[in-house]
Amino acid sequence: METTVATTTDAPELMTTKEVAAHIRKTPHAVRQMRHRGIGPRGFRAGRDVLYPRTAVMAWLAAREQADPLAQRAAA
Repeated sequence: METTVATTTDAPELMTTKEVAAHIRKTPHAVRQMRHRGIGPRGFRAGRDVLYPRTAVMAWLAAREQADPLAQRAAA
């Protein structure tokens, strides 16, 4: 039996709320609340679902890291 390892090139371009939540180690409810409050990653409705472009999620995470003063001190 052959085992495959997912790489970032194998990752889908769009993420579900559940996938974003797993990636940032939060609950799907927390991700929905962040989006509702305007502090979460950029997403869009596709029917009944909300989808998040992977690039938008990664950019949101990078911006959060840049805005965190403790992360800036740790990097220095």
